[in-house]
Amino acid sequence: MNIKRNVAVSDAGMIFNPDTGETYTVNPIGAEIINCIKEGNSIKKMGETVTAKYNVEHSTFEKDFDDFISLLRNFSLVEDGQ
Repeated sequence: MNIKRNVAVSDAGMIFNPDTGETYTVNPIGAEIINCIKEGNSIKKMGETVTAKYNVEHSTFEKDFDDFISLLRNFSLVEDGQ
């Protein structure tokens, strides 16, 4: 999974999709997940990073991660790939 090439993501969690003109804001955990995706981290590594940094239970991360990725897909911000 990758953030689409033309989608701009700021360090502050602002996301801009030039294809649609839409702008989105994510919380710090969402920004962390997006950065992990951009770095090519595995889902396991993302879980380790988020649960350690934000003191989140792994089961909570798994559910919220799936929901967050579904939103990113619905808004055409990610693409499945290598």
